[in-house]
Amino acid sequence: MGRISKKRKEVLAKVDLVKSYTLVEACDLVKVITTTKFDASVDISVRLGVDPRKANQMVRGTVALPHGTGKDVKVLVLCTPDKEAEAKAAGADHVGLDDYIEKIKGGWTDIDVIITMPSVMGKVGALGRILGPRSLMPNPKTGTVTMEVGKAVEEVKAGKIDFKVDKYGNIHAGIGKASFTGDKLRDNAAELVSALNKLKPSAAKGTYIKSLYISSTMSPSIQIDAKSVLA
Repeated sequence: MGRISKKRKEVLAKVDLVKSYTLVEACDLVKVITTTKFDASVDISVRLGVDPRKANQMVRGTVALPHGTGKDVKVLVLCTPDKEAEAKAAGADHVGLDDYIEKIKGGWTDIDVIITMPSVMGKVGALGRILGPRSLMPNPKTGTVTMEVGKAVEEVKAGKIDFKVDKYGNIHAGIGKASFTGDKLRDNAAELVSALNKLKPSAAKGTYIKSLYISSTMSPSIQIDAKSVLA
């Protein structure tokens, strides 16, 4: 086993790995223990008391984070020519259709979100093998298949994120950057948990939010007392 660096020891000394912190404490602490030279991403991991293998316990949705993600989200809009000006005016990074479909078929996926419209989903659907594993496939449930492409671009750029429970019952989501104030991280985390609560499947029994952790790139995870978020 390799030696732990002095900096890492100092970080670990500040976190009680068995303690549940309040949301306020955890959002302040994650900033203290982030020692990367770059502006690290801050993530929330929520373990839900659901069985995602059952269709009636799938948890999926979107949430508009009040303070955005701090990330410059690269958006591709695949649309018909009459919608191109609307998409560009809203701030889309790339706009087009057949030319971008060919680029993606060739392996290009240097984007974070794809927004499209119902009439071209037939063409986009053919890219499923490439887009699916990268979580880039547009979906009406997340608002990325819509006639209102301009509005969808603006929402994504402003901090709307989508989330989906994985096969182990976990939700992972980026809620900001280490440069955010503790208050902004807290607001974003609370908004996400509130959205998850609204989506609680009626078929889910027992404790719904089983555990909640916050961490930044390369930092230890800090356990959050779920009651402090729901208060």
